[in-house]
Parts: sequence; structure tokens; C-alpha cells
Amino acid sequence: MAGYVCTIAGGKGGVGKTTTAVNLGAVLQEMGYDVAVVDADLGMANLGSMLSVEPEKSLHEILAGEAAVSEALTDAPGGLTVIPGEQSLEAFADADPAKLRKVIKTLRNAYDVVLIDTGAGLSHEVAVPLGLADGIVLVTTPDDVAVGDTVKTAQLANRIDGTVLGSIINRATRHTDVAAIAEQMEFPLLAVIPDDPQATTEEPLVLNAPESTAADAYQRLTEALEGVFFRGESPETDIETILDDEWFLDDTEDHSDVDDDEDSGGVFGLFN
Repeated sequence: MAGYVCTIAGGKGGVGKTTTAVNLGAVLQEMGYDVAVVDADLGMANLGSMLSVEPEKSLHEILAGEAAVSEALTDAPGGLTVIPGEQSLEAFADADPAKLRKVIKTLRNAYDVVLIDTGAGLSHEVAVPLGLADGIVLVTTPDDVAVGDTVKTAQLANRIDGTVLGSIINRATRHTDVAAIAEQMEFPLLAVIPDDPQATTEEPLVLNAPESTAADAYQRLTEALEGVFFRGESPETDIETILDDEWFLDDTEDHSDVDDDEDSGGVFGLFN
């Protein structure tokens, strides 16, 4: 049976797409699935540096016709298999995004899950992985521009018949207006990932800072997505937004103004 292909996308750079792909992949690998993560951010590839791996061959070389998929498969922390990219302008110029289709087809036949990390913007190189996916997870931060660009990415996905599973809000704080952001999106809000200053910068968080609130959020998100990937569950009906008020409460602060009554929707008022 062919594996599930999930593209991690978002209109703005620096919102945490690679972090999301790496942590979802690490949790799935721990759950017993064989996972491959592909760095399809052809202009600003950073998967290799984030995981401190040095591949013999890169995705860019595959897309330039200079290497086979098998030559670029690289072992990464947590048992993950990754195909990193390059950061040089020469490599970017030589890479043909259209050849990504063959790469993903090869990986789909060899792995249970293929996670595609994409670049920012609405270019052809972003559209290709959107169209190759069985499902798309969109990533944004609370920033207004990031949210707006995420909505545009969803619209692009719809134009090419892509399937948007939903979005996550990354780097949220207790002051984030989650309800207002959710109202702007015409797709499910899958999870709210806390901005966790206690978490290590060494990825994956779920392995290197498993007690952090961010790692907890990624763990719960992955467990929910497992049902979508492998049991045909629907994000709209089977996933309730993963959000825990306790992630956002600092024990050093006075929280007497926080209404945690069940009917209030907690800190964010999301579930009124």
C-alpha cells in the first residue's frame, strides 16, 4: 500500500514549516511508521542544517538530473530519513520543480509517510508540492501578514485541487487572539503550538525537549493526524483543536483575571 503524502505549507517564511515537518515526522517514527521528510524549499533550504546532517547528495541535485533519489536519502535524529536541499543560487537555478513528482512517487512506494517541507510564497515551486499531497497542513504565526498569506496559500491549493486538512498557529502566547484568527480561515484549526522559551533550539523538540509545552502540542497533533493519514478520519469532524490553556499559564504571573470556567472557552474563548 502506498504511503501518505502530507505537504507542510504556509505563505510566509519563518513561521515554522520545517520545525513542524521535523516534529511530526519524529513522532510518527516513534509510533512505528517509516517516515521520509523532503526539503522542497528550493530557494531557502534549511532542513539539513536544522538537523545537523550532511547529505552526500541533495534534492537539488536530483531535480537537476545529477543524482538518484537513493543517493540523497540521509539518516537523521529519531530514525528519520530526510532528503535535504542546498542553499546556493546555482543549485536553485538548476533544479526543476516538475521533477519533484517522480521523487515523491518513489518515496511514497517506500515509506509509510512522506512529509514535504515547502518554501514561502505562491510560486510554481510551491504549487507543485501542494498538488502532489494527499493532504496539506498550513502553518502560520499570529502575525497578521502570516495569517493572510496562509489563507492565500489555501486558495492556491484549492485552485489546483489540493486537499487542505487544516492549519496550525505556531508561536502562540496567552495573548494571541486564537478565535479571531480561526474566523479568518475557511478550514479547520488543527492545533495551537505555544511559543515555548524553555524549549531547546535543537530539533526535533519532541526528542530533545520532550517535557516542553511545544513538544506536547506536536505530540498531540501527530496523534490526531495519524487517524487522518491511516484511518480515513476527517479533520472537520474527528479533530478538536489541540489547545491546552495550561501551556500558556506562567506560574510566576497572577492569573486571577483568567476565567477558566468550562463555558468560557478558557484563556482564548475559542470554544464558546
